[in-house]
Amino acid sequence: MRKYRTGVLVESRYPGVIIGAVPSDDGMLLVDMPLKPDDGRDWIGQLTITGRPKYLALMDQHPDRALGMRSFDLPIVGHDETLQAMRGWPDAFKGSARPIGAEADTLKRVTGMHKAIPSIAFEHELKLQLGDREVVFLHRPGPTAGSMWVVLPEAKIAFIGDTVTVSEPPYVGNADIEAWIESLEELRKEPFSSYILISGRDGSVDREAVNNMARFIRKIPVRLKRLKKKKKGDPSDTAESIARGLLKEYKPPTARQDLVLLRLKTGLRNLYARNQG
Repeated sequence: MRKYRTGVLVESRYPGVIIGAVPSDDGMLLVDMPLKPDDGRDWIGQLTITGRPKYLALMDQHPDRALGMRSFDLPIVGHDETLQAMRGWPDAFKGSARPIGAEADTLKRVTGMHKAIPSIAFEHELKLQLGDREVVFLHRPGPTAGSMWVVLPEAKIAFIGDTVTVSEPPYVGNADIEAWIESLEELRKEPFSSYILISGRDGSVDREAVNNMARFIRKIPVRLKRLKKKKKGDPSDTAESIARGLLKEYKPPTARQDLVLLRLKTGLRNLYARNQG
């Protein structure tokens, strides 16, 4: 666990996503939750001396972060697009049925997904007075239509979800590419250029990581045109070839390369299908 300005905590040791805790004199906001319920209970147990959890923040509907929400009876803050997307989910989740290269793919049948749906939703911006601390939730689409940031103006810290990833490429199947590029441009400017940026996959990221992410995302529309031009053969072969090319920009451990390749390939195919529709 790492402590940042004004006591903000970030934990990276659980499978799924990197999580955070924002303390105040009137309870804590927990940013995302571990994928597995036992890990979530362990996390809350660690925070006992820090304070009482009061709210959960769901950065988007990616199953790696959404599934962990269902086990805790706390108000969940999320964007309206996330709420609408999750309302369409069945109450039972089985990652192996439709794998997308997520950590959640390995989970067997999980029930109670309705408990993970945000209970506090917003459209553009939401300000929460958490005791002595102001928390600002900003709609910043990109990885999904409902992606959001959790901004702490006093501490100059922003949790940015999957907007920036460093060690591995993100899942792009639900992406809004143009909005993603706009969100990355915003991170380069004030006030965020002087903020600590917390990625949901890599923890604290620097300006070089933001620039690298922008270059990666800009390549995706160009690569998708290859799928559109493919007239013969299996488009899946083309998607895999494109994914392998994009993967060269990252260096995942050998043990994770198949999972990461699946994430890229499936994301490209699903994004292409959405754009064609």
